[in-house]
Amino acid sequence: MYLKSVSIENFRKFRDKDNVIEFIDAKDYKKNPDINIAPITTLIVGKNNSGKTTVIDALNKLINDSAFKATDFNFSYLKELLRLYKQQHLDNEDIKLPFLKFVITVGIDNNEDDFLTNIIPFMSLEDTYKTQVDIIVKWEIKDKELFLKDLKYFNRKDFKGQQFDRFLELINKTDFEISYYNSSEEKRKNFALKKMMQLTTIKANNISNESCLSEAFRKIIEYRYKEVVGDNIVEELDDKIIGINEKLTSHISKNHTKNINDSLSKVVMNEKCQVLLKSDLNFQKLIKNVIKYEYVEENNNIPEQQFGLGYTNLMMIIADIITYMEKYPETSFNSKVNLISIEEPETYMHPQMQEKFIKNINEMISSLLKNKNKHVNSQIIITTHSAHILNSKIHTGNTFDNINYITSIKGCSKAICLKDDIIVPTKDVVGTIEEAKVKVDEAAVDIIETEESKKQKLKFLRKHIKYKVPELFFADAIIFVEGITEHTLLQYYIDKNIKLNKYYISVVLVDGAHAKVYENLIIALGIPTLIITDIDIKREKQEKEENDKGSIYLQMNSKELGKRITTNETLNQFFGTNIVKEIMKSGYKEIDNMMITYQKDPIEKYYATSFEEAFILTNSKNAILQKALSKVKPDIYKEIVSNSSIISNSFKLQKKLSSSKSDFANTLLYEILICEDDRSIPRLPKYIEKGLEFLEKRLGGN
Repeated sequence: MYLKSVSIENFRKFRDKDNVIEFIDAKDYKKNPDINIAPITTLIVGKNNSGKTTVIDALNKLINDSAFKATDFNFSYLKELLRLYKQQHLDNEDIKLPFLKFVITVGIDNNEDDFLTNIIPFMSLEDTYKTQVDIIVKWEIKDKELFLKDLKYFNRKDFKGQQFDRFLELINKTDFEISYYNSSEEKRKNFALKKMMQLTTIKANNISNESCLSEAFRKIIEYRYKEVVGDNIVEELDDKIIGINEKLTSHISKNHTKNINDSLSKVVMNEKCQVLLKSDLNFQKLIKNVIKYEYVEENNNIPEQQFGLGYTNLMMIIADIITYMEKYPETSFNSKVNLISIEEPETYMHPQMQEKFIKNINEMISSLLKNKNKHVNSQIIITTHSAHILNSKIHTGNTFDNINYITSIKGCSKAICLKDDIIVPTKDVVGTIEEAKVKVDEAAVDIIETEESKKQKLKFLRKHIKYKVPELFFADAIIFVEGITEHTLLQYYIDKNIKLNKYYISVVLVDGAHAKVYENLIIALGIPTLIITDIDIKREKQEKEENDKGSIYLQMNSKELGKRITTNETLNQFFGTNIVKEIMKSGYKEIDNMMITYQKDPIEKYYATSFEEAFILTNSKNAILQKALSKVKPDIYKEIVSNSSIISNSFKLQKKLSSSKSDFANTLLYEILICEDDRSIPRLPKYIEKGLEFLEKRLGGN
């Protein structure tokens, strides 16, 4: 058996939708104890106060039959009930009563070692062949009539602005009970979830004192002597301890016991009062009080109090897991669903250690259990807000599966279970490009996803997230940009925006062909996202180069635009066409939480084809821009300014800057930063300003 999922309704920040957390089963872990832990760990990620710990708290209360309090109810839910009670006749049979509801879905893997006795009450004859069983748990009012009586009295009172606080008091005074139901809503008595499920929680920041590391090592050493090393080694150590006790007792007796007894005999008779001093060393006392714990650094023995907090925290986690494995007999691992929750293990750890944690913790545990035939069939759940642990999970596990992303929208938690099939949907997937061509001919569709292209997209996302953007999962908003210039400059303009600078906005650099790959991931996460892309109007070769007959850099006006197409694959995908005029006619694109902006409108009568050109056209008379151009391309700048205007040569400047974009961006940023007059700062092109306005509205709405 294993925990497949849990839905949480009305508990704290969770409501009645987007409230399902999915878990990975433990069977692969049991079959191969040496397997890397990343693919078989359930990750619950999210920003602070999003609801990660709430999931573990809910499981903990349910498994241990802990009572819920009024403050455990979702406050928005209680306020809705309170308004309803003020409007509705309380004698109505259909009146809604406050309740908490949880659906525990247990997977059955048909393992002959599992004992299903505890789950039988929730199985029907039809369920025999099913692979999962639902256990519905409700925290509900025990006496409806008594509650309604108290509620009527409550409604007659005037609490002068303290009504909700008093309603919470009423909830706390009301008797509730835990009830269990099967999937047919039939009540099941004489059942407790702890009979079939156990949860061990390892809390973050459990460094309580200077000797906690010694306590951690003591647990590990004690366990290894008890369960791992051979009996002959244990007997050998025990014999040595007996010998030490004998020698110490003899030494103490010879030098102290006789003298003390002789002194006592001066006061009382020898046969009435004598003392015996002896050594009482045992294994527990040895490892607790005698063994000294130090760490070695370049041949220096350093006291444990100076051991780094990150390493200490890691060892505390390992010690807690070892204690858990020692505590329970092997039979309990087969008769129960076993859960280990590790809360925010990144505490005190530097980024590299965080990434290695999820990758190597299983190997460390396996080495401690070496030569011990104990199968710990447990599901591991890690809650984290570490981009590094998330990245390691995705990259090492080679998948987005088994990641629960929890976000908070308008004060309520929303759980999103990420899967490869969500990020790159399997709809219309075929095996090979050749099969895709056949399908296109048969079905007359434009785009068919092949298994090959799906793998490539997933590979790109995993790699790109690893090296570029693992933090986007924890951002308030995301901006995708195509080029280094906008990537360098945009953060400055965000910092100067009084509506946006209070949010964490992740600016991600991708090229035009790849921004579209993020579409499904971004929509799934629900994070407000702006894709800033380029119209990339296609020019013929002779329209954008220098040759023997001179240079031709075609400025793109309405007349030249004609029926030209874009080479931008992102625009092609989102607008369903590559014809520039049709794209521009459609305006900017909004899809759910995402907006796509590009150079839609002419600037000074010309259509910019890139950010650099749009920035130049927007700020052609700006002194800071002109100074940056004169520094990066002095000869070209001098030629253009002396013979014509910047506006009529915007495309030429863009082409000349193509090999110096980073230099141009950094020079421009430097000139902006040293400028003391905000009125002299260049403006962002209109299409980017519109995109930032979209983010302002979306973030303000949250």
